[in-house]
Amino acid sequence: MKFISWNVNGLRACVNKGFLDYFNEVDADAFCLQETKLQEGQIDLELPGYHQYWNYADKKGYSGTAIFVKEEPLSVKYGMDIDEHNHEGRLITLEYDNYYLLTEYVPNAQNELKRIDYRMKWEDDFRAYINKLNATKPVIFCGDLNVAHNEIDLKNPKSNRGNAGFSDEERGKFEELLQAGYVDTFRHFYPDMEQIYSWWSYRFHAREKNAGWRIDYFMVSESLKDNLVDAKIHTDILGSDHCPVELDIDI
Repeated sequence: MKFISWNVNGLRACVNKGFLDYFNEVDADAFCLQETKLQEGQIDLELPGYHQYWNYADKKGYSGTAIFVKEEPLSVKYGMDIDEHNHEGRLITLEYDNYYLLTEYVPNAQNELKRIDYRMKWEDDFRAYINKLNATKPVIFCGDLNVAHNEIDLKNPKSNRGNAGFSDEERGKFEELLQAGYVDTFRHFYPDMEQIYSWWSYRFHAREKNAGWRIDYFMVSESLKDNLVDAKIHTDILGSDHCPVELDIDI
């Protein structure tokens, strides 16, 4: 199966920049979005052959996630079991016979780590949430996790040390995810590959210079390791400040 994840940084804008051409061409079994920046009724996407699931933020033009899937899930859940986390449209969980599929848009710690305390709480609560799911059946989760794990995952690690997305606190929480039994699928296949990123600032011609960060991931339960076929980062696809990432898996 082929799964795609993409932070579209405003789906309506992305649609005007070729989103549907890419969506139709890639023909994914599941297509997961983050940062849709939509309210219900603000877009009418015709995606024949796909079931659509949307989670909107209470605040207009902010955050939001969606999943488009060919196979109808057994159940759908929006958010976690904690009300504090359920107002920004950051999480959708689909249940299938032998796995769960989640799209996640992790809160940004913001400048000067203003939101780091909330970010840490989200990380701990999300990990507890997926651990509970994983006790029943394996988990596949993807999205903009808003962290570059190691120095290899961003262009300028030294000057960004301590900044949002590369703070010790955020990197530590990512390490806790790995220790809890989840696999960074891209690094599973390409442990030493350098200069492959999924997000570039719109400032300073960062994308032209490939001064980017790898902050978009597909993660899977350890029990799915042998099912992995490949993981890709589609750096050539434009339309957002992020590019799509892909997981190919036999499941």
